[in-house]
Amino acid sequence: MEWFEYLMLIIAVLAGGWLGFRFSDQSGRWLKLALSFSGSYILGMTVLHLMPGVFESGGHSAGAWVLAGFFVQLLLEQFSRGVEHGHIHAHHSRPRTLAIQVMAGLSLHAFLEGMPLGYFEDFHTAHHHHHEGSLQFLVGILLHKIPAAFALMALLLRAGLPYKTVWGCLAGFALMSPAGAFTASYLQLGSEGITFLLAFVIGAFLHISTTILFEADDTHEHRISMAKLLVILFGVGLSIVADII
Repeated sequence: MEWFEYLMLIIAVLAGGWLGFRFSDQSGRWLKLALSFSGSYILGMTVLHLMPGVFESGGHSAGAWVLAGFFVQLLLEQFSRGVEHGHIHAHHSRPRTLAIQVMAGLSLHAFLEGMPLGYFEDFHTAHHHHHEGSLQFLVGILLHKIPAAFALMALLLRAGLPYKTVWGCLAGFALMSPAGAFTASYLQLGSEGITFLLAFVIGAFLHISTTILFEADDTHEHRISMAKLLVILFGVGLSIVADII
């Protein structure tokens, strides 16, 4: 990874946190549309761009790692409470305990998610013979970092924590994905290990993106608004265009 990619990961979290600090009480419709776009883009990027190379290298074994990533993400949500989806849970009998619990789950998720960034450019070049795809993977992560940071900031503020503590927690979260990428860049996993690590993150991405899209239902009557449908189609369309070029 280049230095500016590490910087982008940090800026995305700080920007999402700042938005949460300023507008958490006005999070409504625009946040839901942003989530729908990020979910559809991540799903398209995962299915069109990540999965073919992983299954080409890992074969049937890659499927087990995809499932492992999916269910580990499901378990992490018991701690993070879905903040990585941009969800804000306001009601809890012990809000500070909840905030610590969420930080632990979210930080572990971010660290694991960042690890493939340390390898992805080499993996992508080997399978697609050009370097641009590593940017797609980075963009997919950035697109769900912003709403996640927004929701985390809102949650920490509602827990009644001092502002210095709130921003300290956000800064810690911002460093987790870069830390994962930096750590992975010094590990000697080999080509097979890199493939299975990517497969694991694919499973997590599938869980995150499909959960966002399933919850895009405004009425819980198996239908969504036209605005959300158009945003979802735009996100998928953008992932298709990015895969072609």
